[in-house]
Amino acid sequence: MTGNQGQANTEETTENWRKRLTFRAWHRGTREMDLLMGSFAEQHINEFDRSDLAFFEEILMNNDPDVYDWINGRKKPPEDVKSRVLDLLLSHSFAK
Repeated sequence: MTGNQGQANTEETTENWRKRLTFRAWHRGTREMDLLMGSFAEQHINEFDRSDLAFFEEILMNNDPDVYDWINGRKKPPEDVKSRVLDLLLSHSFAK
């Protein structure tokens, strides 16, 4: 086995990471957040590089009420999630 094959087994591919995060975005626990986060993922996740995916995963680790409050402007997001991804989320048009 070459070194590259061993690495592929230990590191998740970008495509699989995108699929896993999209699934998590659509399965948040509340229907409102499923629609908000899922539609955002569907629209943007394919343009995310690995750094963006890491920020999106960090956002997904937060509780629904907190993320909902960020989206609605009731609370400011913590510094550790501020990123290009969060800016996209906050400006995402959910109603079409």
